[in-house]
Amino acid sequence: MTEQARRRSGPLRALGLLAATSLVAVGAAGTAVAAEAPLPVTITGEDRVGLSLHSDNGDPSEPQVRLRLKAPGEEFDGDGVVPPVFTGDYTIRIDATGLKGVASVKLPCDADGLVAVCTGTELYAGEQYNRLGGIRLDIDDDSEAGDAGSITVTGEGEGLEFSPLTVDVLVGGPELLNRRLSVPDDLRAGGTYRAPVGLRNAGSMPAEGAVLRFHGSRGVSFPDSYGNCSYLETTTGPLLRQGTDVVCAFPDTLDAGTAYALAEPLRVKTADFALNDIFTYSFTAVPPAEARKLRAADGHRPGTGPDLELKKVAGADAADYTRYVDLDLPRNNTYDLELTGASAHGKAGDTVTAEIGFRNNGPAWLSAQRSGGEPLAFTVRVPEGATVTKSPGRCGETTLTEDEKGYLCWVSTPLLEDASLTFPFTFRIDRVVQNARAEVALPEWDNPWDSDQSNDSAWIVLNGSDEPGDGGTPGATTPPAAGEDGGPGPDDADGTNGTNGTNGANGADGASGDTGDQGTGGGLASTGAGGTVLIGGAAL
Repeated sequence: MTEQARRRSGPLRALGLLAATSLVAVGAAGTAVAAEAPLPVTITGEDRVGLSLHSDNGDPSEPQVRLRLKAPGEEFDGDGVVPPVFTGDYTIRIDATGLKGVASVKLPCDADGLVAVCTGTELYAGEQYNRLGGIRLDIDDDSEAGDAGSITVTGEGEGLEFSPLTVDVLVGGPELLNRRLSVPDDLRAGGTYRAPVGLRNAGSMPAEGAVLRFHGSRGVSFPDSYGNCSYLETTTGPLLRQGTDVVCAFPDTLDAGTAYALAEPLRVKTADFALNDIFTYSFTAVPPAEARKLRAADGHRPGTGPDLELKKVAGADAADYTRYVDLDLPRNNTYDLELTGASAHGKAGDTVTAEIGFRNNGPAWLSAQRSGGEPLAFTVRVPEGATVTKSPGRCGETTLTEDEKGYLCWVSTPLLEDASLTFPFTFRIDRVVQNARAEVALPEWDNPWDSDQSNDSAWIVLNGSDEPGDGGTPGATTPPAAGEDGGPGPDDADGTNGTNGTNGANGADGASGDTGDQGTGGGLASTGAGGTVLIGGAAL
């Protein structure tokens, strides 16, 4: 059965034109009757699987082929129940008899040996909600190098026209592993790493051509241009997705059991602001005709220099090659995060505003590549005799100590090397307290990339005796103790204004709104009061 997704109640998006024209009537119970022209449906999934004789072929619990049905119309992304574009019985038949003696097969749905039948009664626009299930393939005692077969997936149903899927399976084919790399300790921001990129065909058969893909995040570029490569530079949109992607084609045969290296090291240039940026590469066995299509993908520009070439490497150690290679570089740049406080004066009953400042003095950005954009957090205490009447959108009330409430504020990452943000707080002065001071502070921890931690805290001063300013730094003042409440996550509010035009949420304008996996944002832990680690606003 396919999956019918249900969401929160709300307005439904109107069916797309293609979906609407495939229906001629809707009965009282909501049943759609197919028109004379059948609705075209494509069976999708991986069309090629290679099985290694030397590995476990990935997680044994994960299928290599995930089957779905793709129906015409715009894929639903609103709230409420997903509306079907077709209602009626249909059957999907998965025939894996062509793999008898080639590999073991685990099929979804109602399986009988090497044949399975799936049934359904509704289809939705696109393919996201039309999932059939997965096919898991493994070698068995009869599998030998060069064994090959196929799986055929077909469908039928009144008012539907299915495009079938064929999955080709090869045992012991080419298996390209990548040479391990390590970054020199003395690589500095602005410097160039000469990467000794290479591969080894660990499979049992030669590869008739290969593709090399390599990627650099925003702080990484590739100064050389090769004629057999195509380049895609992304300089707009979320900071996490900015960078350079390159595809290079090698049409020659790569022999089984043989290692190869680029004829010259690949030059990987780092920007002056680079810190913990990512460089990654991988080789894949791809025939020349298919490689040409990959190089011609939308947005790619062809290289202009001589071709990048491969050469054989004698006596290579198999232990030097692995499936995945990615590096953080450089590791020794620094940034300087600074909080600035504010002063205000007023009488009892007055309302005053204090703008807390947060900026990165560089020279490095906070790339947050590994954390996927996990936000930073800092705490704000409330001056004695005052009450917060309005807080910034990216700040929320929290418990600092058993007897004290305060605020937790969030800064999205990645954070540009010159980002500057403001967090305006509005206070009502309930009673005048001369020189009422309250601390604003980043969490204390041994951060090797923050070059000046003395400015990681500042003061809000109400009715102080000195001129308005940041009130100085607290010196040895201890940060707030761990609280009970974590405060809101980065998506709970609208952000803060900054000199870079950012609202604390746009990747291209100072701070990225992307959030993701747990981890440190470019090396800065997201913590709450007293060093408590905060993930999405919850104290752990």
